Amino acid sequence: QNVFNMVVEVPRWTNAKMEIATKDPLNPIKQDVKKGKLRYVANVFPHKGYIWNYGAIPQTWEDPGHKDENTGCCGDNDPIDVCEIGSKVCSRGEVIKVKVLGTLALIDEGETDWKIIAINVEDPEAGNYNDISDVRRMKPGYLEATVDWFRRYKVPDGKPENQFAFNGEFKDKDFAVNVIKSTHEHWKALIAKKTDGGEINCMNLTVSGSPFCCSQECAKATVDAAPPCKAANPIPPE
Repeated sequence: QNVFNMVVEVPRWTNAKMEIATKDPLNPIKQDVKKGKLRYVANVFPHKGYIWNYGAIPQTWEDPGHKDENTGCCGDNDPIDVCEIGSKVCSRGEVIKVKVLGTLALIDEGETDWKIIAINVEDPEAGNYNDISDVRRMKPGYLEATVDWFRRYKVPDGKPENQFAFNGEFKDKDFAVNVIKSTHEHWKALIAKKTDGGEINCMNLTVSGSPFCCSQECAKATVDAAPPCKAANPIPPE
């Protein structure tokens, strides 16, 4: 049915660069740190923060050792990213079911970084969306804004504009689902230790047969060992 689970990392219109920490046990969601500072994505006019609910599809992996036949670049070593375009602003850490509509092939500093476009299956408008062309019809300008956002979001940090495969054109639902299936196969090899994941922590509770599978007690001990939450750091004025 082309429906997948999505873990929401960044709710729409927020700026904190939160992501699944793949090198930590059980892969919690943490704020990215660059040069000792918590990372925020700048507002690039006319956008405010992230312009969709942003997150990832679990059980996928963009293998940095695999050159993508469509982009000619290797993967970015992360789960596959999702931009959810529904009307609800989701909560961080929420797991939602999404209907896949298409994909954009971002080339981020020489790495393949697919961006799946999807909509929450519980969105009141979800029935009107079945492919990427429906997004163009129902939300004029949203896809163009998405390309603009990904092209320019690192420029305030002093980096060049990002590039895209296919001249920044979106690929349709079937293409997107094939990309997800391919990255799922890479994940299966990773979790079965058939591929070397380097620093990625594959500890998990649910993949029976995986050499990284741990007991519930072990997982609970890992969570309990995490430091308690303290007051949030103030958001930098810039």
